[in-house]
Amino acid sequence: MSKKTIIPLDTEKKDSLFENSEQSLRDFNFNAKVAEVFDDMVSRSVPFYTEMQRMTCELAKDFARPNTNLYDIGCSTATTMLALDPYLDEAVNFIGIDNSQDMLNKAAKKVQESGSKRSMDFVCADLHKGVHFENASVITMLLTLQFVRPLYRERIMKNIYHGLNDQGALILIEKLTSESTMFNRLFIDHYYDFKRRNGYSENEITHKREALENVLIPYRVEENYALLQDAGFKHVEVFFRWYNFCGIIAMK
Repeated sequence: MSKKTIIPLDTEKKDSLFENSEQSLRDFNFNAKVAEVFDDMVSRSVPFYTEMQRMTCELAKDFARPNTNLYDIGCSTATTMLALDPYLDEAVNFIGIDNSQDMLNKAAKKVQESGSKRSMDFVCADLHKGVHFENASVITMLLTLQFVRPLYRERIMKNIYHGLNDQGALILIEKLTSESTMFNRLFIDHYYDFKRRNGYSENEITHKREALENVLIPYRVEENYALLQDAGFKHVEVFFRWYNFCGIIAMK
């Protein structure tokens, strides 16, 4: 019997950060204001977010091994870690990594309120400065690599590869760009329609886009494939695709 995935989102605080230009951030960053409304923001801004979380849980269960580490890079408010908790053996150690202490504070609060008995460690670290991974059977990186400056992505991917045990897996979800300007425009148009359906106004969509312009830098799916293969991954496969969003699993 399949397991019902409960996605632990705190959506009581509604995202209205970009209603007007005065409130919008010059450059998007994961500060305390964003952390407070992040769960609502991501659930309304990322298509099939709960389904991607469920798929991540199922795939992680296939590869996670007792007495190994599971790292969630860019763990934000611990949504993925809490969703994974009931799926995995208690002997799998959970380690969440994020460069925002505000996000980690929110994560710790959610874990405490969840009643989870699993020990979850949180590390505040900047991926641009290098992060060490060891004894990992699973590493998840959901909507995080796109915020890493391209200059550092190759090094990070090699660190991930070397930190994984043999037969370990990286689960990567990213926003994409397309080589075709026509398809890129169409996919973005449909994505903005998705945001409108979820209650975002034209001003909010515009201000958020401007704030993210030099912060979120998506790759083409082929570039992500090359990044993984150059790091050493032998088996790379897309497991999810919706217009300009993509889930990729890579096995060492």
